[in-house]
This record gives sequence, structure tokens and C-alpha cells, in this order.
Amino acid sequence: MLRNLAQSVLLYENVNTTLAKAKAVRALVEKIITLGQKKDLNARRQLARILTVESAIRKVLEELGPRYVGRPSGRLRIIKLGFRKGDGAEMVQLQLIKDVNVKTEVPVEAEHKS
Repeated sequence: MLRNLAQSVLLYENVNTTLAKAKAVRALVEKIITLGQKKDLNARRQLARILTVESAIRKVLEELGPRYVGRPSGRLRIIKLGFRKGDGAEMVQLQLIKDVNVKTEVPVEAEHKS
């Protein structure tokens, strides 16, 4: 179940699910994206062990891995939507962060003249 949910998050970048499932799948998706940053044969084989659809593997290696190169973690956002009507489970939207503005340099402050 977690594999399929992780695969859906990677393919569609936006999935509605329960809070418990979102918290459980977050670590798996982070690990998959970290593997996608390596772009070697070993990483592709490890991704093939987790993901079942070739398009998901290709998207991780070609699009998501390079997008999050400068970001060590925190690639997913959980937005609470409310409670499900039938059983009262807390529903959330699990989405990949699209705006990656990672600053690697600290800005130098201008010197003050006295």
C-alpha cells in the first residue's frame, strides 16, 4: 500500500490521503528522491526494487532528483483538509514542494561607515 501511495505522490506530485498514511509514506518518498539524485545504475536498480512503474523511475531520475539537489530534506508538504465524513479520519493533501530556492551562499552585509 505504501509503495503505491509513494508512486502516486511521485507521479502526480499531489495526493489526498489520511494523516497516518501521509506520515508513514513521507520517509519512503524522501529516500526515493535521495536515490534519484545519484543517477547511476545502482540507484536505478534500487528504485526498480521499490517502484513498479518505469515512468515513475524515469521521473525520479530525470526530473525530481535534479530538482532537489541542493535540498537535503523537507521535500514534502502536508496540508490538513479536515475530517472525512464517513469515519472521521483526518484527511490531508500530500504534495511535493515545487519552489526550490536554496541559497548556498550567505549574503555579505554592507559595511557601515561611522
